Amino acid sequence: MTDNKRKIVELLKSIETGDPSPVAYIDAAKYIQHNLAVGDGLAGFGAVLQQLPKGSARVNTVRVFEDGDYVFAHTDYNFFGPKIGFDVFRFENGKIVEHWDNLQETAPAPNLSGHTMVDGPTEAVDLGATETNKALVHAFVTDILVGGKVDLLPGYIEGDSYVQHNPNIADGLSGLGRALEAMAKAGITMKYERIHRVLGEGNFVLVASEGELAGRASAFYDLFRVEQGKIAEHWDTIETIAPRADWKHENGKF
Repeated sequence: MTDNKRKIVELLKSIETGDPSPVAYIDAAKYIQHNLAVGDGLAGFGAVLQQLPKGSARVNTVRVFEDGDYVFAHTDYNFFGPKIGFDVFRFENGKIVEHWDNLQETAPAPNLSGHTMVDGPTEAVDLGATETNKALVHAFVTDILVGGKVDLLPGYIEGDSYVQHNPNIADGLSGLGRALEAMAKAGITMKYERIHRVLGEGNFVLVASEGELAGRASAFYDLFRVEQGKIAEHWDTIETIAPRADWKHENGKF
């Protein structure tokens, strides 16, 4: 594990343990917060920790990856209730200077294919293919999720071998199709409007996007695993973007 990855794992774990030493990994003079419910800077982070009932937090970082100055983690939290989160941190000179995240309540049970929101492979491989895989996933999100060109799906996903961790969708293209049909019948619309960030390490690629779900402004964080030039596995979190009047700072979600 690289030094920056280790710092992130230790910082997140400190939410559970109360160990104050990993806070030193944050550059207090520069730290920018994008969680809209947390005040800016180190003071905002500390204020949230003080609100936690002692001994209530649980933190299990399942995956952690690095892309240049960015480290992104996939974590199973109990933090004011059970949640699954993606956290993205930006480093400068070995210090954390910026943080983004996306949190969703943990599903009470596995999906129809028996997968939880966090299980599956955890280690990146094919490190030399990082940029190729990022380009593939960026094209997939652009064509399919933003552009709605569903006829192109077979070119990106390997049929029913596709593994799905969204709690409401079963494996394979068939599972995705059934879920979209059910949403349409229920009058639930999901629209991706803009890609904000694409990060990757080897065969894992994370995309942070903005759009709407059921008419509400939403942030979509999608993690994909690529295998032999096709998308083989998918994890995600969806979070409603709070009204601007409720923001704790002016840095924005993205």
